[in-house]
Amino acid sequence: MTEPTWSQMTRVFGRIGLLSFGGPAAQIALMHDALVVREKWLSEDQYLRALSLCMLLPGPEAMQLATYGGWRLRGVAGGLLAGLLFVVPGALVIMALALGYVWVGDLPLVQAGFLGIKAAVIVIVVQALMRLARKALQGPLAWALAGLAFVALFVFGVPFPWIVVGAGIVGYARARGDAVPAPPPARVNSLPTVAVWAALWAAPVVALWVFAQEFLLQIALFFSKLAVVTFGGAYAVLAYMTQAVVQDYGWITTTQMIDALGLAETTPGPLILVTEFVALLAGYAQGGVGMALAAGMVALWVTFTPCFLWIFAAGPYLDHIAARPRLAAALRGITAAVTGVILNLSVWFALHVLFTSVGTVRGLALPVPQLATLDVAALALTCLAAVLMLGIRLSLFASLSVMAALGCGVFLLGFT
Repeated sequence: MTEPTWSQMTRVFGRIGLLSFGGPAAQIALMHDALVVREKWLSEDQYLRALSLCMLLPGPEAMQLATYGGWRLRGVAGGLLAGLLFVVPGALVIMALALGYVWVGDLPLVQAGFLGIKAAVIVIVVQALMRLARKALQGPLAWALAGLAFVALFVFGVPFPWIVVGAGIVGYARARGDAVPAPPPARVNSLPTVAVWAALWAAPVVALWVFAQEFLLQIALFFSKLAVVTFGGAYAVLAYMTQAVVQDYGWITTTQMIDALGLAETTPGPLILVTEFVALLAGYAQGGVGMALAAGMVALWVTFTPCFLWIFAAGPYLDHIAARPRLAAALRGITAAVTGVILNLSVWFALHVLFTSVGTVRGLALPVPQLATLDVAALALTCLAAVLMLGIRLSLFASLSVMAALGCGVFLLGFT
């Protein structure tokens, strides 16, 4: 294979970034088609090993997979090019949507459009759950981990990082010892790479602490922590993030969080860009457009800088890491638990979209809707979204567009 030129890489990875709608499953398939099938820049084996590594690491696996592809082809500069092209288009769109949202989001017609998007989001998350369950729940242990994760989150509100750690430990402990031995590690010293990227990651955090920017420092610290615990993709960590930004910090409301996810679904790039949207809304509430832009930039920096750190540090050891039987088993345990986490997210979103009042059982996290507050229009829109996406199998972008229009139509007809 000849080394691709910079113009070729810009064209291919730029196309991936612009067309990467539909969440990680669609993005991984898009990259496979571009890098393995069309361009033949990576072999099937190289691609699958890279995917296994990215699933093991915290952070958005699709963005990390793109970064690894660029790094494999043209080193650190190639990884930066591929990773940035995957993120920047969606980040710019999210910024525009967030600013538009805070200016016109309270208009009844706009809110009606968001109701249609929310209905589609319920189906989108259920689709993610179905796809993951088919691959992850192989055997009684996997089903048990998924069930325990769901109960721990839905009923008891156990923090997501503890669930990840527990599932990883169980998988690691139950690993078989008769796997093929791993090849020797690459003779590379990753300490300088770790030091440089850790310093870049920490730089804005330290600067905000020095200049006593308390709100932005909170944003930096929270989303830095989120970057470390984001195993299993954005869907898996949304329940944890929502609990923190809505209940603990009070930065945004539950309705705004659901709107944030719905709008993030309409943009290219990783779904974890929802963190930028949340930071922009929180910043706007604190100090207008200037603070919103500052908060959004901080959230982007601390969310995606670690992705480059993980890939550039671990990439040279890929063959060794991917072949380790216990690490692979820990990943399977985490993936099984993530299925339960996504089920929790599915139920949480459905309850808050379909009912206008949802309480909790005293002393527990268990949500209990007030049945008299059922939103019939939302229920009807959710059923229509299921028909479009599960029955007719309309594309994601088309489905969201149709559902937004239907939400507006329901409002104009006086049903909301």
